[in-house]
Amino acid sequence: MKLATRLAQSPWASIPQACRGWAEMRVAYRFLGHDKLDWQDMLQPHWQASAQRMREHPVVLCLQDTTELDFDGKATRGLGPLSYEAQRGMYLHPTYAVTPARVPLGVIDAWMWARGFKDETGARGGPCERARWIEGYKRVAEQARQMPDTRLVCVADREGEGDIVELMRRARDLGQPADWLIRSRHDRSLGKGAAKLSVALQQSPVLGEVEFTLAARQGAKARRVRQELRVLRTQWPDGKGGVVEASVVLASEVGAPAGVKPVQWRLLTNRPVDTPEQAAEIIDW
Repeated sequence: MKLATRLAQSPWASIPQACRGWAEMRVAYRFLGHDKLDWQDMLQPHWQASAQRMREHPVVLCLQDTTELDFDGKATRGLGPLSYEAQRGMYLHPTYAVTPARVPLGVIDAWMWARGFKDETGARGGPCERARWIEGYKRVAEQARQMPDTRLVCVADREGEGDIVELMRRARDLGQPADWLIRSRHDRSLGKGAAKLSVALQQSPVLGEVEFTLAARQGAKARRVRQELRVLRTQWPDGKGGVVEASVVLASEVGAPAGVKPVQWRLLTNRPVDTPEQAAEIIDW
């Protein structure tokens, strides 16, 4: 309890800086070096409390994303390269549960690993990093089976490798116990002789419109955005001789100011999307 208090009081500090004296620092290192417990054991009570909070809501969004734990180039044993070979640290891929109203419920899963160094041929060893997205969905699916009155939606952004057919195939094979919602990165082929996904979407009729205020960002003021909605229910090859089926929602800005790149999102989900209200809900999530 004392160690947790010290680290919470100075979250930016190293352990020697956060602790008060040699005795506290020595005990802290002994505690963190305990070989019969790991970080997953320490998080278990939090995961259980998060699950209990999730059961109190009809819909919970389970957000996957990856972040870097940058150790500022230190040559500590067990670290690996980050975005650049000279960087040293680890990667953390948590699944974070929130309500559609953005109430945080807690972390429900995490992957943590050190990336392998490149060898003489330029190849990199270590675990297959794409697997983190699939394993993340599997953990959400396990949670979904334990809370039948709560709809869990596994959400992944287009950055990294969240838009992978392996995740969609795994969800299909598991019977879709949890929904999935992915911001699309790839312009997929819809099968032999069929048009590309982007072409098929543009040929779909306009289902409706949404309007919202885009928050201010660096170098850009807040502004109103109006988007046309198109929806396509389609399927594409799953890489194993079968197909996966999905709804694709395209939200394209109309009337963007001169010199401003229009805001456009392409979203993939297993859920049927038949109405403008359903499409708007997916976009909000």
